[in-house]
Amino acid sequence: MIAVFSAISGFIAVTLGAFGAHALSSGFDEKTAGWWETATLYLLAHAALATAISALDSAKFGLAAGVLLGGAILFAATLYAMALGAPRWFGAITPIGGLGMLAGWALIAWAAFKA
Repeated sequence: MIAVFSAISGFIAVTLGAFGAHALSSGFDEKTAGWWETATLYLLAHAALATAISALDSAKFGLAAGVLLGGAILFAATLYAMALGAPRWFGAITPIGGLGMLAGWALIAWAAFKA
């Protein structure tokens, strides 16, 4: 199931990246454009990684992929929301997603070490 969610996340990252670059770019200031680009980069990179590790032994790497992808989605969603005008307090949620990504990487390392 992780492969499905990670593939959808990758699709969304490419779509929103293109949308931001073409349709929204004129409405973005430098800071807003940075949020959009960071959200797209992190979501795409982590979706690709989650897709790759979902092909491994799911009993060992499934939790890692899920935590990694969940963190990336939360991280990117808050940045996308702020870029589109959501209240700046959404920025307080963004680090939770970052911690999820870090935890996912740590879980991957642990699972690989145990394998």
